[in-house]
Amino acid sequence: MDPLLNALPPAASAANLTSSYHDFDGLGKLKGQARTDSKSAMRETAQQFEALFLQMMMKSMRDASFKSDLVESGGKETFEAMFDKEVSLAMSRRNSIGLADMLLKHMPDPAAQASTADMLKSRGTQAMSLRPAPDKALPLQVSPVQLAPLPRPGGPMPLKEQRHE
Repeated sequence: MDPLLNALPPAASAANLTSSYHDFDGLGKLKGQARTDSKSAMRETAQQFEALFLQMMMKSMRDASFKSDLVESGGKETFEAMFDKEVSLAMSRRNSIGLADMLLKHMPDPAAQASTADMLKSRGTQAMSLRPAPDKALPLQVSPVQLAPLPRPGGPMPLKEQRHE
């Protein structure tokens, strides 16, 4: 028996797994949840990131193992990918590796963050000048350079005279 089967929650129903795998409405619900309860939305987002990390790790582990052309098929690979997604979701819900906790520990509290308007007010009213200060600007030095005359169209280019002494 596959040891990854033990990672699935025992009370998980088939309908629950299907809704978690095919739930495209979940992002909209998460956005709405972020407006009302930002801490739980941050927790859910960190768990989804942990699930994505675990899924990529399992995919890399499957790709690293030896595969035979005799028993491999496209259907089996599709099933394994779907199974890995569900196992990674279940593992992240159980907080099995603790990545979501570490992410939450290093994320700032959204309630403690100042709004954009408050940040702009705290900057002050004086805007930064777009022109450099005159005392810091370097003077433009014009050097007298004599340019060679352009050749006539269709004619030979004139040669410079060289004196040999």
